[in-house]
Amino acid sequence: MARRSAPLLRRLLSPTPSPSLSPPHPLAAAAVSRRTVTYMPRPGDGAPRAVTLIPGDGIGPLVTGAVRQVMEAMHAPVYFESYEVRGDMPTVPPEVIDSIRRNKVCLKGGLATPVGGGVSSLNVQLRKELDLYASLVNCFNLPGLPTRHDNVDIVVIRENTEGEYSGLEHEVVPGVVESLKVITKFCSERIAKYAFEYAYLNNRKKVTAVHKANIMKLADGLFLESCREVATKYPGIQYNEIIVDNCCMQLVAKPEQFDVMVTPNLYGNLVANTAAGIAGGTGVMPGGNVGQDHAVFEQGASAGNVGNVKVVEQKKANPVALLLSSAMMLRHLQFPSFADRLETAVKRVIAEGKYRTKDLGGSSTTQEVTDAVIAHLD
Repeated sequence: MARRSAPLLRRLLSPTPSPSLSPPHPLAAAAVSRRTVTYMPRPGDGAPRAVTLIPGDGIGPLVTGAVRQVMEAMHAPVYFESYEVRGDMPTVPPEVIDSIRRNKVCLKGGLATPVGGGVSSLNVQLRKELDLYASLVNCFNLPGLPTRHDNVDIVVIRENTEGEYSGLEHEVVPGVVESLKVITKFCSERIAKYAFEYAYLNNRKKVTAVHKANIMKLADGLFLESCREVATKYPGIQYNEIIVDNCCMQLVAKPEQFDVMVTPNLYGNLVANTAAGIAGGTGVMPGGNVGQDHAVFEQGASAGNVGNVKVVEQKKANPVALLLSSAMMLRHLQFPSFADRLETAVKRVIAEGKYRTKDLGGSSTTQEVTDAVIAHLD
């Protein structure tokens, strides 16, 4: 019976009419249009989830406002607990930390970090307080957005808690400042494991470790040693190494050669912003920071995440990066269909080219781009 039924089923599902079956059977249209099952939810998975929201400084309130509008239009199962945090505050307010610990997930705009002076970065404070040890930035070509290079799809995974960002500085004598770079075996292995696990779970083929071990032989040497040890546990993933200065040159010359990159803290910041500039600009690159228990999603590349006064006054900030970061957040929360809808709508707006902010060669406002994304939602 099964053998006789198979040819009939193939004819029913065939998109082209056959002489014996015209017009196409209704079953065929239903089979073609039916969505595939992406995952099987557990009972209660659709319950709305609380997300801590930090609008931040500069363009932050504009782009987080865009995210809220799109989430409401999709009827996404999330709601926001919003807190006012400014980059010039001495510390992150305790109630904000408590909210993130409780909700496990946070969405934030940019927080300005004063240059010099005694005020430490609240971004770094958040990462250390919540042990958000992995920063992930996805730099890729968006269809319809012209760039110097094609076939760019790079994931930069950066150690987020130590290195030059340890903040251990002091003045030895007047005019002489000592700044310590801290690299540990534990943190190096942890970020290497995360990078290889990410590559394995996302069908990525290669992991590249970025270093300066030719000069910092002990510190970066320990980082490389950790990466090599972890690499042996993933024989199906190609592993190579590159010195950070050569890496920057190769990025601007042949970025398509890179896949997943794992880096210490400072190098990762430089590499991620460089890769973002190559792939279309910091205004379109999503990212997030994740630890064992918590995750904070924000614009992927730090350059320009606060914007300038003119952009804020004209309300022409680009919301695309944070919208795509929100899609990452929805997948993290196990709402994949909502993530797909949001990401698809954003890509359609970019490909159409009618509504783009100034950084992408257009003149649209944040609200116009947001409205276009909402109009393109399935």
